[in-house]
Amino acid sequence: MQTQQFLVTWIEPQQDKTKCFQIREQVFVKEQGFENEFDEIDETAYHLLIQAGENPIATARIFQQDDKWMIGRVCVIPPYRKHGVGRIAVEECEKQIQVLGGHSSHLSAQLRIQGFYESMGYHAEGEPYLDEFCPHIAMSKQLD
Repeated sequence: MQTQQFLVTWIEPQQDKTKCFQIREQVFVKEQGFENEFDEIDETAYHLLIQAGENPIATARIFQQDDKWMIGRVCVIPPYRKHGVGRIAVEECEKQIQVLGGHSSHLSAQLRIQGFYESMGYHAEGEPYLDEFCPHIAMSKQLD
């Protein structure tokens, strides 16, 4: 894959999130088999959309929960994995959290990609747990 420019867009809670939901449907539901992908958080979260040209290729969401800024639902469609798009998504989420006044970010990582988040400065908190059938671990990072 050639190096290319990606278009990064933040979608406010009241705006159309269809492209983000299509990516999540493809990755989390069809590819990984999750059943409870969409929830009430989607109504109030800020959604990140990354596009290559007109093609939606990655998404994530950020939201406040118990006075913590959470990053969630980070996903990249298969052809764009291993090309730094996931890192771009997480970095953009961290920047937006800071714009919104946050000083740390928290997430629930699939255990199989814990190392990816550790490479970005995240630290595991507590013990692994199941989200549906998939092992996850809580992680956090100071942004200041």
